Amino acid sequence: MSMVRHRAASVRVVTAGLVVVATLFAAGCSGDSGKPAAETTRKPRPLATTTSQTPHPAAALTVDVTDNKFSPADATIKVGETVTWKFNDKVPHNVQGIGDKAMGINSPIIDKGEWSHTFTQAGTYRYLCTLHPSMRGSITVQ
Repeated sequence: MSMVRHRAASVRVVTAGLVVVATLFAAGCSGDSGKPAAETTRKPRPLATTTSQTPHPAAALTVDVTDNKFSPADATIKVGETVTWKFNDKVPHNVQGIGDKAMGINSPIIDKGEWSHTFTQAGTYRYLCTLHPSMRGSITVQ
């Protein structure tokens, strides 16, 4: 009978641990604080050649996504301005915000085409390509 109690106790400990991990994951333990990035112009694009078909605000900054890098990787803009990432590479990429503040930065995976985001709050927004994590950049909004 003590073996059954021991096994039941082990199951409770493992279950409690999984609940804690799931809660931390859902809470997003990223380390960045602040409000999420505001508006995002999303143009759904599958893993195919795409071009922009709907108008979006004129870009204050264009970031080229070519040769497995963001160019410029780091840039500064003003509040309310739009950044457009232009994808033109042999392999697909995306733009994914890092941390709570940059949650609204979340492009689809694209190999040709563009994606834009308008920044409505000051701060520094870090991002990367989730397919190629060494590709990183940041936008400082003043």
